[in-house]
Amino acid sequence: MNGILIIAHSPLAQALLDCVLHVFPDSAQGVRALDVPAKEAPEETLLRARQLANDWNVEAILILSDVFGATPCNVAQQLNDGVHTRLVAGVNLPMLLRSVCYRHESLEALVARAQSGGTQGIMSVGSTAPQNQTGKKHGPSHHDHQQ
Repeated sequence: MNGILIIAHSPLAQALLDCVLHVFPDSAQGVRALDVPAKEAPEETLLRARQLANDWNVEAILILSDVFGATPCNVAQQLNDGVHTRLVAGVNLPMLLRSVCYRHESLEALVARAQSGGTQGIMSVGSTAPQNQTGKKHGPSHHDHQQ
């Protein structure tokens, strides 16, 4: 089974892990989070990331980071070997939930699932507020009263 390591700006990594455990409480052994504090040296973050990854009995690790080019992703890139680990930047909750559901698949397939979950989880949603719904048009003297 693959592990999923979230490396993100503090407190996002832990918050995403908390959300996953809310939905999938049995996945605690398969997902880990590394929050990157604002003033921590990248070398220290990399050391903590390596400790998390090395002290884990999983086949491979999908690393999810928040922002490409930022410190958490730069650290994740140094941790990523492209064989036993793969990195996807731009983590969001739909991506993470999809990844947890398919941890048993190959690492390559898991990367594809993560990317599709992330992009398919982004959509424009119309407002359902009464004032934004289309319906019967009234004359200029008619007023809708809302609270």
